[in-house]
Amino acid sequence: MDTKVRMKSGKIYFCTDPELAKEQLQCLDKLYDFNHTRPSEMEKRQALLNELLAEVGENCYVEPPLHANWGRNTHFGSNVYANFNLTLVDDTDIYVGDSVMFGPNVVVATAGHPVDPDLRRRVAQFNLPVRIGDNVWIGAGAVILPGVTIGNDSVIGAGSVVTKDIPAGVVAVGNPCRVLREIGERDRQYYYKNLEIDL
Repeated sequence: MDTKVRMKSGKIYFCTDPELAKEQLQCLDKLYDFNHTRPSEMEKRQALLNELLAEVGENCYVEPPLHANWGRNTHFGSNVYANFNLTLVDDTDIYVGDSVMFGPNVVVATAGHPVDPDLRRRVAQFNLPVRIGDNVWIGAGAVILPGVTIGNDSVIGAGSVVTKDIPAGVVAVGNPCRVLREIGERDRQYYYKNLEIDL
């Protein structure tokens, strides 16, 4: 099994392949171009994003700087918004649904390293896909770890470290991230603490 196949399989591999490094450099060059666009160059920025990622739905906006290992393994639905410093450790696939919002400084990581020191010394790695459902809000500074799925309509609190799957329709917070509560009727009446929705 070659390295590229192992990267997508969840199996351990060694990320010292010079051909992989050469391919990754193409992504880094494109990221450099994206991150150095002027705010007035929205069309250019959008074109670069479409070249960089595997899929980009309609009406997506990513605020530079964006960081990615590959870009080509990240799939965005429509109406995705990402604030400053979204980091995509996309050594395998990251699937992002429609109407997802990323706060600043969010990390989505598909890659991990074995705990065994001898394997780490040899730069061993494994990758597990991450899936983020529709209409998910991921708060500032959250970290989503390999293999995690987040269900539709959920909210991940700022600073959370998501180590396991989160179901649909909940608010989840903490390190490790845990379900705090279900989203319910009160959330249809109050938008923040005791501030009432008046629309």
